Amino acid sequence: MAKNRKTPDMNLPVWFDGQNINEALFCEEFLHERRIIFTNGAFFTPDGRVTDDLPLRGEIYDKLKFCAVNNIPRKITNILEVLKLEAQVPDFPPEQDRIHVFNGTLLLNGTFTEGRPAIVRSRLPVVYNPDAPAPVIWLNFLNGLLHAEDIPTLQEFIGYCLIPSNKGQRMMVIKGNGGEGKSQIGAVLSAIFGTNMKDGSIGKISENRFARADLEHILLCVDDDMRMEALRQTNYVKSIVTAQGKMDLERKGKQSYQGWMFARLLAFSNGDLQALYDRSDGFYRRQLVLTTKEKPVDRADDPDLAEKMKAEAEGIFLWAFEGLQRLVANNFKFTESDRIREN
Repeated sequence: MAKNRKTPDMNLPVWFDGQNINEALFCEEFLHERRIIFTNGAFFTPDGRVTDDLPLRGEIYDKLKFCAVNNIPRKITNILEVLKLEAQVPDFPPEQDRIHVFNGTLLLNGTFTEGRPAIVRSRLPVVYNPDAPAPVIWLNFLNGLLHAEDIPTLQEFIGYCLIPSNKGQRMMVIKGNGGEGKSQIGAVLSAIFGTNMKDGSIGKISENRFARADLEHILLCVDDDMRMEALRQTNYVKSIVTAQGKMDLERKGKQSYQGWMFARLLAFSNGDLQALYDRSDGFYRRQLVLTTKEKPVDRADDPDLAEKMKAEAEGIFLWAFEGLQRLVANNFKFTESDRIREN
């Protein structure tokens, strides 16, 4: 009597034989359908770096769920590991002459191309709209917060953070006595930078050798309330501010490696960023220090101010881009008022 041999089902995908999943073939097919690469320790797509792999796991699960195989979560983890090998490219250098935004790519010369055909390192969630109205609420807020001659410096610095470059060789500290509303700037920037910005601590960066690796691929690190004690060592902070190209990075329990570093540092503080032992001119010269105006006694604070300014994100982006173009034209030398030089 002939054995009841199972014939392959023509409707099954090439990577599934009815019982087992061939992970390499699955990854091959997945990469035909999905533009994704793996390099510098991360996946990148036309939307930028994959900061959370849950949606990617969801896509893989959607393709696998009809297969009656055991332990699908572990299978998905295995497939992700194989995908790293299949999608690997040697390197993915940052492009310093363009900004990838939600609806396309903007070159530094102002040329805009719609669409997102290419895989990119980072994509900002803001839409480029050359006809966006001026960000009136934002500009009024800055006029109340900073001295008029210091606003162009902030404009250039925010513009500087839009591209993956450290040519400006500066970090920014905005200091006041408290209550002026300076930390609202960080809330507004999160609407422009999205996952390309992270909250951090200058103190932690200076003390913890693993903290730098957390800033890999990040455009901007904001310290919302900088600690007042002087930094014991400044070399980690200085190396981030001046990094040109790759830097030696370390993660806990792993061999150190060379990674791209272009995170700019922006800190809000009630005092100066001091060094305990570093008395060199270099440490202080790398800081752009803006001082806020005194808070008016009779000012009524608007609890919805940050949300109103976030609604002006398209206009604020154009304003920052104008600052970036001015900075580039000035060979990455920031506009500095006499007050900033004294600081």
